[in-house]
Amino acid sequence: MRVQAAVLYGTDEPFRLDQVNLDGPGPGQVLVEVAGAGICQSDLLFRTPGVYGEAGLLRLPAIAGHEGAGVIVEVGQGVRDLAIGDHVVLTFDSCGGCANCLTAHPAYCMEFQERNGTGREPDGSTPVRDSAGAPVSARWFQQSSFATHALATTRNAIVVDRSLPLELLGPLGCGVQTGAGTVFTELAVQPGSSLVVWGAGTVGLSAVMAAKVAGAGQIIAVDLHDERLDLARELGATHALRGDDPDVAERVRAFTGGGARYGIEATGMPEVAGRAIASLATRGVLALVGLMYSDLVIGPMDLAVGRTLIGVLTGDSVPGELIPRLIGLWQQGRFPFDRLISHYPLSAINQAEQDMLGGAVVKPVLLPRRSA
Repeated sequence: MRVQAAVLYGTDEPFRLDQVNLDGPGPGQVLVEVAGAGICQSDLLFRTPGVYGEAGLLRLPAIAGHEGAGVIVEVGQGVRDLAIGDHVVLTFDSCGGCANCLTAHPAYCMEFQERNGTGREPDGSTPVRDSAGAPVSARWFQQSSFATHALATTRNAIVVDRSLPLELLGPLGCGVQTGAGTVFTELAVQPGSSLVVWGAGTVGLSAVMAAKVAGAGQIIAVDLHDERLDLARELGATHALRGDDPDVAERVRAFTGGGARYGIEATGMPEVAGRAIASLATRGVLALVGLMYSDLVIGPMDLAVGRTLIGVLTGDSVPGELIPRLIGLWQQGRFPFDRLISHYPLSAINQAEQDMLGGAVVKPVLLPRRSA
């Protein structure tokens, strides 16, 4: 079928709306009409030469998008747990059969990279051709949801109630899930404990909200944007600090009586991670959730006092459990993730990208069914 998609043809080019040809669902797949798709920082890896862009793992042209939500309009052979008309949130894919999947750690699936990180099927194929007939990488996180329609799998399509507003739910599939899952699952933040969050974007602010739900006594947000720090306070942060304060780590230690019990580094910047380590208490734990492009240098005494660093993917979440939990908390008024979202038509994807990068919005969500 012919669908409209935002296609990236070069790492330094704008996204271009194109009419592309999308194959129907194969065995174990479903076709989803996309109601909303969040833009995540990970989608911009497409623009990084040597990493995912030109000469990297991802072949351009490509369709990004891995925070989709929509309605199933067609199912492939062998699909039993999903049906036409189901409303679904799309998330990362996993095999379901490896040791990590079987022990409730699908984010560390042994096939995670092949299934999610290349924009192609594991065999290198793709279901999309552009208007000129050239192949387009369109299996990013087994969805590529910057389009009016996307293919998904039985494991990365999470059914939700049909009464829910689908145009809000896409970010639950990655950014929101990552922040909340890191608090609830990976760190298991305890009531009365202290948490410092470095970076008040979607992941960081989701962590702030989750920490409030978890009953953390001190929740400290660190960022460079005053507007985001104000929002962090409204969402549950007890303190908000400027990240460009040279004494920020010392101030965290002062607020927490010697250092934070837990930390989340969501910027992916090694220099910020260094301050985050310095702000921890002895035996404190820091979760590294932001993708880093250069080495993190750890001082000889940084870990000698019992501190722990943990690398975390997508919050170490089980999406089929966490996403419904987050929706339930939202319905109770305890997890207002909708306050992070700004909507754009698919045609405004380049403006949405710039607004996110410039800090004007936290989480842009594209609405493919809205043409202007």
